[in-house]
This record gives sequence, structure tokens and C-alpha cells, in this order.
Amino acid sequence: MGKVRFSHYILVLMKNLNFITLFYIAMLMQYCLTGYIRENSALEWIQKINTIPMAAWKIPIVTVGLYITLLLLLYIQNTSGAELLLKLFFELAVSFCISYVLGFSYTGIILLILADAMRYFPNTKGKVSLVLAICILYLLVDYNLISAYFKVTALEVYLDYFQSDARSLLLGVKNVLTSLNMAIFIIYVVAVVRTQQSEKERILVLNEKLNAANDELKRANIQLEEYAKESEKAAETRERNRLAREIHDTLGHSFVGIITGIEACAALMDVAPDATKVQLMAIAEVARQGMTDVRRSVKALRPDALEKLNLEKALTQMVTEIRTATSAEILYQCTADLNCFNEDEEDIIYRIVQESITNSIRHGKAKKIEIFIDREYNMLNLLIKDNGTGCSDIQKGFGLHHMDERLGMLGGSLEYSGENGFTVKAQIPIRWGNEKND
Repeated sequence: MGKVRFSHYILVLMKNLNFITLFYIAMLMQYCLTGYIRENSALEWIQKINTIPMAAWKIPIVTVGLYITLLLLLYIQNTSGAELLLKLFFELAVSFCISYVLGFSYTGIILLILADAMRYFPNTKGKVSLVLAICILYLLVDYNLISAYFKVTALEVYLDYFQSDARSLLLGVKNVLTSLNMAIFIIYVVAVVRTQQSEKERILVLNEKLNAANDELKRANIQLEEYAKESEKAAETRERNRLAREIHDTLGHSFVGIITGIEACAALMDVAPDATKVQLMAIAEVARQGMTDVRRSVKALRPDALEKLNLEKALTQMVTEIRTATSAEILYQCTADLNCFNEDEEDIIYRIVQESITNSIRHGKAKKIEIFIDREYNMLNLLIKDNGTGCSDIQKGFGLHHMDERLGMLGGSLEYSGENGFTVKAQIPIRWGNEKND
């Protein structure tokens, strides 16, 4: 960035120096022409140059006006193509007009145009072509060549108004300004070339870093895939072991009790029928408890409704089925888009609504249940409340514990209250801004 700013400062210096040089030559021409008129030698001077010059007062005004026009053209930002060529054409046309007004005594503004145009040619081949073309034009725009086609008066002719010593001094100042402009242009070219070399080196370094980063990313992706496969296998193993333990602890225990009870019934059936009935009732209770344990064991699995439907339709179907199977009045209202969640988030939303409705009917004996789902910023809000018996001393059972645990894993929160019925409030962060496809 420092080299780029340095090039910019050099370009600004060239603009200021060219203005000083042009204004200096224009004022000299005006002064000399005014002097000829004041001394009544204008007619003799005009006959000597064989042309009628521009009015003395117009020379600096036209020169400054044209130079301001050139600066405005230089200010226009272009990249490439036809626009750049059109911009260069107008800039060179304006510079030709300035040189014509000043009798082609100064053509350094062409170097200024070249310096500005070099910024828009990043490749070396384009720069070389541009430099050659404009340098040829710079050499051709010379008084000795132009005077053969245009009637112009050189600055030296105007300076005949002064004595030889003064004339030499004034021409010396003009030559110094011209040489200084050339030197600054050379410094600018060197600065631009060095800046581009540094930029190329920086790009090469960045490319090497990018290639290295890509290699690291590929290795990380391979490791991540391997880790994902291992994690998947570990999760499958944990789930299989969990189900095995649950089956062993629940079904195994229940079947042992049932088998033992049936054997006892077979022995007592003829001897004590009443005792057999009592034993059968106990067996039925063991079977019901076993079924409850099985349901609890598989409750962590994905609901069948979510395997077939999206979350919105699954919730609607569940509410409809419970409303039909029971006498409870269930009001369901959802104003949020539910198509922006992952499967684990959908599972917990479905389970919260399902568990809350089940608890309201089974434990709270509720006749009316209200379910509200809405979105507030990046948070999904669930509110389930009923008009049941409520509970003043809430003991967190498996259902509430399960909801709280799953919400905690997702960064959500759970609140519940047993006053005036039972109320459950849940909040789940919406992690993804884009909707997913069904």
C-alpha cells in the first residue's frame, strides 16, 4: 500500500508541475503580446510571424480551462476496453489543443496522460504497447514538424520582445520545468514497475499459502470423514447396547415374572381358582409394566410420523388423532415456519408437544388444551397450557426430565408451572437462516 500511495503522490506532483509550466508559458505569451501592442509594434510583429495570434487575455484563460478539462478526464476511472480508448482519445485531443494554443512550446502533458493510463494496463505487454504509441506521439508533436501543417507561433518568437539575457533566462526556466517533468515521469514509471513486481510477488506468496491451506483442508476433510464414520459406528454401538440393556432389564424381567406366574396358575387352577384369578391379575400388571418399560425404552427413537411427514403436518396429524380419540378440546395455532430445523430439533419439538398433551389428559384430566407456536427473532417459542387439575408440588418425572435434557443439548430452555392448570414453555434456537427442502 505504501508504494501505491507513493505512485499516487508522484502523479499528483506531475499534475501540479504541468499546471505551473503551462500557466508560466501562457503568461509569458500574454505579457509579450501585450507588450508589442503597448509599444505599437504589434503590426510589425504580426507581419513577421505571418499569422494573427489569439487575443492576449484569452491565452491564459483558454489554457487553464483546457487543462481543467484534462484533469476532469484524468479523474474518470476506467478499467479496460472501448471506454479506456475513448478516454485516451479525448485526453490526447485536449492536450493537442493546449499545445496548439501555446504554439507547441510544451508537450509534457502527454507524459502526464501516459502516466495516468499506465494504471489501467496490469499486464506488461499492454503497458509496452501503450508506452511506445504515446512516446511516438510525443516525439511527433514537435514545433518543427507541426509548423509545416499548422500556422503556429513558437514561444521563442514571443520572447523576442525581451533582451537576449532575459530571453535566455526565461527559456531556461521553461527548460528546467520541462526536464523536471520528464524526471518525475521516469520516477513514476519506476515506482509503478516496482509496485507491480511487489504485487506479483505478493500474489505468488498468497497462492502458495492458498495451495498449502487447500492441502491442509483436504487432509482435515479426510480426517473428519474418518472421525464421522467412527462416531457413527460408536453411536450405533451405544444405541445397540442401550437397547440390549433395556430389553434385558425390562422384557427379560417381565417375561420371567409372566412365565413364573403362568406356571403357578397352572398348578393352582384346579386347587384354588380364586387364587388363580389373583395370580392372573398380577401377571397382567407385570405385562402392563413391561409394555410401559418398552415404550419408555424406544421413546428416544425418531417418531414414525416424522419419518413420513414434515414437522408441521406431523403435529397437525397428532393433534387431530388425539382430539378424535379423546373428549379433550385441543386448540392448535402455529404462526412460525417449521421447515428450518434439523431432525434432532424436529424430534424434540414433536416430543414436547406430544408429552405435554399426554400429561394434560392422563395426569391433569384436562378438557381443554391450547398449543401456540411462534417465532421471535431467532428463537422458536412453544406454549402448551391446559385447564386441568395442575400441580402445586411438581416432581420432575421422566417426561419433563427428558424434555429439559434434550433442550439443553440444543441450547434451549424449558419452563413449567402447575398453577391454574399446567403450562409448559419451551424455547429452541433457530440455528439455520435458510429454509430446508421438505
